[in-house]
Amino acid sequence: MRRVPRPPHGPVAIATSPWIVVGAGVVVMVVLLIVALGAYRGRSPAPDGAQPPALPVPSAVVAPSVPTSVPSPAPVLPGISGRASGLPPSAAGSGSPSADPTVGPIGKPTATRSPSRAAPVQPAMTGRYRVVQSFDGGFIGEVAMVNTSARSRGWTVRLEFSGGRLVTAWVEGVPQGTVRQSDDGFTYVSGVEVSPGGSVSLRFHMERASSTPRECTVDGVRCDGL
Repeated sequence: MRRVPRPPHGPVAIATSPWIVVGAGVVVMVVLLIVALGAYRGRSPAPDGAQPPALPVPSAVVAPSVPTSVPSPAPVLPGISGRASGLPPSAAGSGSPSADPTVGPIGKPTATRSPSRAAPVQPAMTGRYRVVQSFDGGFIGEVAMVNTSARSRGWTVRLEFSGGRLVTAWVEGVPQGTVRQSDDGFTYVSGVEVSPGGSVSLRFHMERASSTPRECTVDGVRCDGL
């Protein structure tokens, strides 16, 4: 009876199967070629004119906020103000002579404007006092008035004396007004208006009184002629 031959093992099997040796050699060569290419690429310098790859640029860079110090305003001394003199507050608070609003940069006084004064307002009714007649124990006085406004208007006369007594008061040629007596004089309110540019005279009889009144006003404005 014949025995079945066993397959060879070890070196004998490799020698009897050459395709295994060839395949292993090819695999080793491919691995070595890959390793060599990787090492060559890592050591080879960049070719002339080649630019390194551009790095990604961030869209926005926010710098950390740094608190800025604000200088505190200099103290303002009484009578020396940077705003009034046109100088910055530091110059105004330093006490230098140029901070004075009346002194120029070289120490010479500068001209200052005085506040404008409004023109006096002309009263609508003007009055002038005079004594028409004097006699023993009394006198007759008069207040002549003129309407300087552009419309017809009434008027009020106030007369004050040191003592004395009012006998009567009247207006020449027009309807009479109203008399209100007091301890030191009287007030007369017109009974008719005076046209623009027109005039009217109030006369009165006083006893035991000085011919110069302490007060004479027409609509609150002092009379002329005193």
